[in-house]
Amino acid sequence: MGGLLFADTDNGFWVFLIMTVILGGSAAWATGRALAKTWRPFGQVFVYVIGLGGAVHFLHHALFGEAFLSLHYYLVDVVILAVAASLGYRRMRAQQMVTQYSFSFDASGPFGWSAKPANK
Repeated sequence: MGGLLFADTDNGFWVFLIMTVILGGSAAWATGRALAKTWRPFGQVFVYVIGLGGAVHFLHHALFGEAFLSLHYYLVDVVILAVAASLGYRRMRAQQMVTQYSFSFDASGPFGWSAKPANK
């Protein structure tokens, strides 16, 4: 898998895991939650992730000397961050729907909600 998801160096896997998945993923999750909490449309997640992906990719270059102008690794970072941001957005939106509209919706798993059955 080395070379496809992360740089083919001695510490490439660990740099990818710590910088992209853990630190970048946490920032992306928080970004998704913040966008959902302010009732922004889902499409804005991807606008913010593009910038966040640039920051994470720059940290790979600045701290660990990886190639900065690598479109491939930048896109890998953006995809990982987009997944984390989307999950954070969906989790917050599910909480909002169940909390604020408790008369209409029930929780349906950690990322979903469903309409309550009509009373007869």
